[in-house]
Amino acid sequence: MNFIVNLASNFMNLFTLGGEQFLSWVSGIIPTILMLLVLMNAIIALAGEEAVARLARICTGNPILRYMVLPFVSAFMLGNPMALSMGKFMPEFYKPSFYASVTYHCHTNNGIFPHINASELFIWLGIANGITALGLDTTPLAVRYLLVGLIANLISGWATEFTTKLVEKQQGVTLSREFKIAGK
Repeated sequence: MNFIVNLASNFMNLFTLGGEQFLSWVSGIIPTILMLLVLMNAIIALAGEEAVARLARICTGNPILRYMVLPFVSAFMLGNPMALSMGKFMPEFYKPSFYASVTYHCHTNNGIFPHINASELFIWLGIANGITALGLDTTPLAVRYLLVGLIANLISGWATEFTTKLVEKQQGVTLSREFKIAGK
């Protein structure tokens, strides 16, 4: 009989813990994301949606700008997960590749720019703790991580673009490569 009572109690505890986690999001990450969303929309409103779309068009025309520069700037300026929202200005065909590249930027740039992905900072701090315990400076490692990440993120974006072309062919569909401004 104790087994059934413990099982029921633990089952209900699962929902209690889930509720506590939800409350921590409501008081932690959700307001941050909301404020970043407000900031991004304010910047877009001030600069003009056409100017932001023009920047995306320029960046989309070159793979280095498309998978290194725009994702890096998005990650640096907006952090994770808001950096992903810049993909809304890209044509449908490039969205999967942009997503692949920008999500990696949110990880590989964390050593130098911890604000990009504060929720995963513990990974970098674990590595940095080991380096510091050896009496070494963490800056060269962070710079190498960033530089290798830039190249790896470019490759990731390009590989996803190649995969998107294969899926298009296999599925017999063509994703739009045209730029569209919302509401037009």
